[in-house]
Amino acid sequence: MKYRPMDMSGVKTYPIADRSNKVLMKRDAAMKVRPGMTVSQLLRSMPPQLAARDLLAVVEAVASARAAGKPVVMAMGAHVIKCGLQPVLKSLVEAGAITAFAVNGAVAIHDYEISLIGETSEDVGAALHCGLFGMAEETGRDINRALKEGVAKGLGFGEALGTFIIDRGNPFRDLSLLATCREHDIPVTVHVAMGTDIVHQHPTADGSVIGQASYTDFRILASVLSELGDGGVYLNVGSAVLLPEVFLKALSVVQNLGYDVDGFTTANFDMQQHYRPLQNVVKRPTSGKGRGYTITGHHEVMIPLLACGILDRMAESK
Repeated sequence: MKYRPMDMSGVKTYPIADRSNKVLMKRDAAMKVRPGMTVSQLLRSMPPQLAARDLLAVVEAVASARAAGKPVVMAMGAHVIKCGLQPVLKSLVEAGAITAFAVNGAVAIHDYEISLIGETSEDVGAALHCGLFGMAEETGRDINRALKEGVAKGLGFGEALGTFIIDRGNPFRDLSLLATCREHDIPVTVHVAMGTDIVHQHPTADGSVIGQASYTDFRILASVLSELGDGGVYLNVGSAVLLPEVFLKALSVVQNLGYDVDGFTTANFDMQQHYRPLQNVVKRPTSGKGRGYTITGHHEVMIPLLACGILDRMAESK
């Protein structure tokens, strides 16, 4: 054999007391947990490191923003709604913790179906090959009608559909995020890409109406973001492409128009991290005086945890 085992007898060592360590238990260890802890206490019991530290920082940023009267915007993909998190989001709205939402077209669709029948999310595989995927009559008919009526009144997508849900008296409207926000006069801007949503397949779809409704919402989002500087918060939850791109463009518009938008906090919550949220939400917009965070985890776990932490922290501040 060409090689013999290395002779280790000459290896030099040094006292552990001389070593610099990254983890100090007196500073970095978790605290003991006990029955009956509030979520805020639980969060503070976590080791002040990595994701636990960042989650606490996001909670603090939201509470501080609201105490200072600054906006907190939550952008969401459809999986958040499909996880049944509307009651959690509704709690944040009612507490004044979230001041605006930006969502994609799928969020609006799932939210509308829940308001109508208390259910959503069809079996795509079962319906696709027989040509029936996305063809539920009421979904396309009602949403396209709501947009047509709303655009005629100068409304954006989110306000038009939220108003329609309330005016029609949909049976499960108390579960609707859009209806809740309409009742609290909180903007929900809906940003669509033509051809991505099932309602675009329906004979009632009108591209000019859909485009006008979504473009109005883009301009509303720009107005919301114009107040984001010096303490506001922007959260991107579960949108890997569309909403990070919309955010970056709307932010560019307000800066082009001369608004001072700097010194705000962003965070991306998702089950895995992607290029566009990392660049367009976490890094590029906060490269001045801001701060960006990435929190990785399942929405059905992380969003209730975040929400409870925010509500506890806001209650403590009061």
